[in-house]
Amino acid sequence: MGIPSDDVVQIRHADAAGEPTVVTVSCPDKTGLGCDLCRVVLLFGLSVVKGDMSTDGRWCYIVLWVLPRGGRPVAVPWDLLKDRLLQLCPVTPPFGFDNAYLAAAGLQDVAPPAPQLFLLKLCCLDRMGLLHDVTRVLCELELTIRRVKVSTTPDGSVLDLFFITDARELLHTKNRREETQDKLESVLGDSLTCCEIDPAGEDMLSCLQSWASLTPAIMEQMFNTNLIEEQSISTRGGTISVTMDNSLSTVHTLIQIQCGDHKGLLYDIMRTVKDCNIQISYGRFYASQNGRCEIDLFAVQSDGKKILDQHRQRALCYRLRMEVHRPLRVALVNRGPDTELLVANPVEVSGKGRPLVFYDITLALKNLQKRIFLAEIGRHVVEDREWEVYRLHFGEEHELSSALRSRIVDAVTNMLMGWDS
Repeated sequence: MGIPSDDVVQIRHADAAGEPTVVTVSCPDKTGLGCDLCRVVLLFGLSVVKGDMSTDGRWCYIVLWVLPRGGRPVAVPWDLLKDRLLQLCPVTPPFGFDNAYLAAAGLQDVAPPAPQLFLLKLCCLDRMGLLHDVTRVLCELELTIRRVKVSTTPDGSVLDLFFITDARELLHTKNRREETQDKLESVLGDSLTCCEIDPAGEDMLSCLQSWASLTPAIMEQMFNTNLIEEQSISTRGGTISVTMDNSLSTVHTLIQIQCGDHKGLLYDIMRTVKDCNIQISYGRFYASQNGRCEIDLFAVQSDGKKILDQHRQRALCYRLRMEVHRPLRVALVNRGPDTELLVANPVEVSGKGRPLVFYDITLALKNLQKRIFLAEIGRHVVEDREWEVYRLHFGEEHELSSALRSRIVDAVTNMLMGWDS
């Protein structure tokens, strides 16, 4: 017998406008659950202003105070958010059994099957903001863009190939495909000449692997990991401080982080902790109105012991500082006669990329009235770490001025980080 969904995920709306909505999750624990929940919260355009989480290794209790981020074009679909959070919770029997029992039963860390991949093919006439408008429709329909290839012909026609997966797992049905096609037609109008959705076969999957190499200069610019090896560094959001303390608890290591806020901050922290195989027993997150955040995490290693090894402490602190400081990389480079925008974000060990990156990039460029001539999304491995890299060509006939280049980089960075211009 399962747990009633209303007992697992509860959403209590604010009594007054401007106050946060409280999202409460109470369910059996699993590895990386906090990261997965924060990822969905980010996907739904919400900002965490306060958070508490605790677990005894079997049961977890997580409370997030959330607010919609400014500029979101549609109201938050709270019922859908609840369903998506519930899907992440291990609420099927057996409950409360230790890891040894689950491993013996073959139930521990069972990975869900990979979602089916589809190819969306669009042919239409080009116009300003076209790529963002298509991306917005796909996001609203819960269709995740895994890869994209966009090309523009000299006569102003556009061929867009989107490799997508469906969070609702219904794209194989006729009704779901027709819903998607109707939404796209309503946005693109008479300029749309072709809209086809088909399962991605093996020949189509090979397109995902065709990825032009990055030059050493670009690699150095994008993935340089040089960072001051001190407890704190100064950035636009203020000082970033990451420290560890083993004196305040007999069984836990206290990780303390003080930094400026940005879009998806708690997700970046929980993603890093998850990827480093660190388990959180208790955590507290608070974002003040002046844009500063304080995070306390009582953590242990995967073996249940404190983090005592000095080398591992330094490596974890360094990684957390880097992820808080530069969760995304943005650069504008010259590639032959074209100007190319590159944006990169780390991929989780589970293989998941960061939500809404392509949405934010295309929105920033639409606001700048910049046309996109070519676009690609691919994966790139740097020092045994996988990155999702977005490449967009502007196809300018003349070189961009340094002032305009800086304006483009700043606009895209600010949109991705949730900062005011």
